[in-house]
Amino acid sequence: MLNVLICEDDKHIRRLFRDTLEKEGYTIFEASDGSKALEILEKHQIDLLITDVMMPHMDGNALTRALREGGYELPILMITARESMDDKRTGFNAGTDDYMVKPVDMDEMLLRVFALLRRAKIASEQKLVFGKTILDYESLTLNNESGSITLPKKEFQLLFKLLASPNRIFTRAQIMDDIWGYDSESDSRTVDVHIKRLRQKIGESPDFDIVTVKGLGYKGLVK
Repeated sequence: MLNVLICEDDKHIRRLFRDTLEKEGYTIFEASDGSKALEILEKHQIDLLITDVMMPHMDGNALTRALREGGYELPILMITARESMDDKRTGFNAGTDDYMVKPVDMDEMLLRVFALLRRAKIASEQKLVFGKTILDYESLTLNNESGSITLPKKEFQLLFKLLASPNRIFTRAQIMDDIWGYDSESDSRTVDVHIKRLRQKIGESPDFDIVTVKGLGYKGLVK
């Protein structure tokens, strides 16, 4: 099930979007401004963001810019009452993927959401290649000069997640939510155990490192 975050300060519009998307099977998260949206994104895996532009505290352009600068690649649909070319240019320069002007046609919004998610899926890599190392998601294998290692699914997903967004710090909570699920009974020490196993199996790689960020979590480093 795909997770969609709606960032909109008008609770009536937010409810309309939520009801429309939930009928199509999406799981919905809600925020009334950009700051609250960032809090949700830190705790949950979000597949697509729908954001208004004009909001208190942190507007849609600032939110989009912060996400792109932070390495988030999720598709973003920006919605606003403004329709001038300058406004659209500002949105696209901030990093949005698509743009709709209020009042929003719900059927068109659903089509755009579907298209953005499909595009993101097509664009997502099933293989990561850096130096002489290849991570193959389909076979759960790591291939390098020394040979091929098939990893348990959770360990592979963890390694793939870190190296797919090099230098981005992931908290233990983010990793748990994404790989083990929100309702998992495991605690954050599970992540530490899997990191230890990965390091033991892989050893030192000339192409990447798994870096512990004290007090925060982990990140992948491509050399």
